[in-house]
Amino acid sequence: MTARWNLLHEKVSHHLQAIYADVVLDTPVGELATQLINAIGLKENDDVVLPEAHCNYWDEDDIIMITYGDSVINEHERPLFTLFRFLHTYCKNTVNNVHILPFFPYSSDDGFSVIDYSSVNESLGDWPEVERIAAEYGLMVDLVINHCSARSVWFDNFIKGEGPGSDFFFTGDPSDDLSMVTRPRVSPLLRETQTENGTKYVWCTFSHDQVDFDFRNPKVLLTFIEIIRLYLDKGAKIFRLDAVAFLWKIVGTPCINLPQTHEVIRLIRTLVEHVDPSIILITETNIPNRENLTYFGNANEAHAIYNFSLPPLLVNTMVTGDCRYLKNWMMSMPPAQNGTAYFNFIASHDGIGLRPAEGLLSDDELSSLVHTMQNFGGKISWRASDHGQQKPYEINITLFDAMQGTTEGPDKYQVDRFICAHAIMLGMEGIPGIYIHSLLGTSNDYEKVANTGQNRSINRKRWDYSELEALLDSPYSQHHKVLTRISQLIRIRKAQPAFHPNATQFTLQLGDQIFGYWRQSLDRKQSVFCISNISKEEQSILLSDINLIGTDNWLDLITRDEIKDVGGFLQLKPYQTVWISNQDIE
Repeated sequence: MTARWNLLHEKVSHHLQAIYADVVLDTPVGELATQLINAIGLKENDDVVLPEAHCNYWDEDDIIMITYGDSVINEHERPLFTLFRFLHTYCKNTVNNVHILPFFPYSSDDGFSVIDYSSVNESLGDWPEVERIAAEYGLMVDLVINHCSARSVWFDNFIKGEGPGSDFFFTGDPSDDLSMVTRPRVSPLLRETQTENGTKYVWCTFSHDQVDFDFRNPKVLLTFIEIIRLYLDKGAKIFRLDAVAFLWKIVGTPCINLPQTHEVIRLIRTLVEHVDPSIILITETNIPNRENLTYFGNANEAHAIYNFSLPPLLVNTMVTGDCRYLKNWMMSMPPAQNGTAYFNFIASHDGIGLRPAEGLLSDDELSSLVHTMQNFGGKISWRASDHGQQKPYEINITLFDAMQGTTEGPDKYQVDRFICAHAIMLGMEGIPGIYIHSLLGTSNDYEKVANTGQNRSINRKRWDYSELEALLDSPYSQHHKVLTRISQLIRIRKAQPAFHPNATQFTLQLGDQIFGYWRQSLDRKQSVFCISNISKEEQSILLSDINLIGTDNWLDLITRDEIKDVGGFLQLKPYQTVWISNQDIE
């Protein structure tokens, strides 16, 4: 064994001792550590990589597009091949990373109820199509780690009481006090299941088709490390740990964000970074902001966390024309340490989550936001509160339709408001993620909602490639306008050192109708003032309020207009954004 391998073994053993402190293990910790290290692909005589602490494996060039494998389809062609063609045709100079949402065989929840983690859904393609995308783009995959499908072989074996998976699932008892359990759904938590070993009550955080794993059994952990190794071999570079906050359960607790969950994430990070330090873990924890931030750990858990508070706060800002809540939140956010980053997004395959806005928006603001989105055709998904009441959990609407007006109703500024929201997000500290349907300016898909009966289907349209191609090639369509303008913003962003995900950020105080922040490159040579009019009235500000240095030459990177008088006024049209920089970088 090499000295580095021994150091890794000690570190993994330490993680395991913390995870299983209250669990009686059949396998000694040292032996289990060896199994896990072998499962990630490292053998005793391998020269193990030593990761460098606080190293950023991302920069301003990184953009992640979020998509289903079949968001774009073409007759007689595998959807993953069509997706590759779409990327090559319309995203080649903008997107460099692709998050393909679960592309495995599944039984419900549009992929998040996985039947088989080791194969590709044959309706999408096969591993060669996935590997082709991974060869040209950074591939982000989902590790659906909290639960799997009730139609999986593992769960069949649980019912039979024999074979792999027979001891993989967490069970409770109807007599248990489960009143403290945090739930994102209103369905019953326990699923009554008849097995060869009698009636079992299987824990189901999300739905009765999504049965929760029991990580008290180290075989479950070992299996997921083997799954990670498989995905690495297929080209994955970024792992999204789906619903990971619910991973560890202890009856009598909220069963969310438990210390063992954090330790499992630290263990996974230790293993993957000793294989390849550039592999990135992103935790998907749709929870209040303060709790979400804990998943950075001390730069030893997630490399990136979903910035879940941004979507509801930014949408609220755009429809109210008031940026106070967004500004207060932004000022309160700690800079991400080197080696960690925020994952910024304002739309995804899910809805606009409202829990991350709790404590940031008042109840009246949340109620007004929900009402406005319903007026724009949005649907509402509900959860059970701590007191058993139903509370709005998320708003289901496409971001394009969420931007069709203000609290006063629809107006003529939908496209401008939509672009303004993206300009704000693209300039912020962090790595941007853009949902394919935002890139395309897709509207609500009511037909799909009617067909599936699921609110989230409203933002999961499948585009026919030929139809989409015609729309994107037409200069008069909303889709062409949106793709052209967002692509322009992305190309500008990618050239600016001040937009590095870890570059300095400072919130500006420019009133309630103008949202602004300042970015400075890591070498301190470039400054960019990002200023947006978030109202439908023209606004003006004194340039002296943002303190432009008179000896520098300033210009707006978006319009290419020079700022000739640093003591003059800046006029902003409704929903106009300017990126004022002291360096002209194209």
